[in-house]
Amino acid sequence: MMHGKTKILIIEDDLDIIYVLKEHLELDGFEVFEAETAKKGLKILEEEAPDLILLDLNLPDIDGIKLCKMIRQKSDIPIIMLTARDSLSDKVRGLESGADDYLVKPFEYLEVAARIKACLRRVKRGTPQQEVFEAGAFKIDFNRREVHLNGKSIKLTRKEFDLLKILASHPNEVLSREFLRKELWPGKEIYPWSRALDVHIQRLRQKIEPDPEKPRYIITHPGVGYRFNPEGD
Repeated sequence: MMHGKTKILIIEDDLDIIYVLKEHLELDGFEVFEAETAKKGLKILEEEAPDLILLDLNLPDIDGIKLCKMIRQKSDIPIIMLTARDSLSDKVRGLESGADDYLVKPFEYLEVAARIKACLRRVKRGTPQQEVFEAGAFKIDFNRREVHLNGKSIKLTRKEFDLLKILASHPNEVLSREFLRKELWPGKEIYPWSRALDVHIQRLRQKIEPDPEKPRYIITHPGVGYRFNPEGD
């Protein structure tokens, strides 16, 4: 049983699903807000500052993938997608748009509750003890999610920052691809073969490397993984 005051926002246009989820969530001690449209959901997000969002992909005004990306531009709130789209490509698109987890309809409430609690635990556990990393040309504020390179502010997406934070938490240590995948997408079995990690590494290099084709900061160790070298030497 969860204690009160944890706020859940349901953005879903199926009123029956909203009703069932709200009933169960409130019994488990959550405070629940509901929105049948993306625009209403964004308004509640701004006004109520919920702790987690349950997001349907098929909304009447804005596609759930697009909405997820919009939310990610403003917030790191955990997002669990609820959808009838069960193809692998849809799951990948959902997760890569910034969702933390993905549930296919129909689903059992017990699984929804377990995913919610797991997401909330990860957020709590993920609060870094070290608030600011400073080495070489880098200054990274973990709490503010700000990156400065040679004194210049670098704008990163949520996943790009998460990736840099993991690398910076282990400077000059070779991190395996499997370790990075598990840290970036906990519990996502669809990712062991995916090129999503390579894409994020490439995008991060485009933003921080003087020459992305000859990286100085994120070093590839073929067949093993990557190493963060903040000194760039």
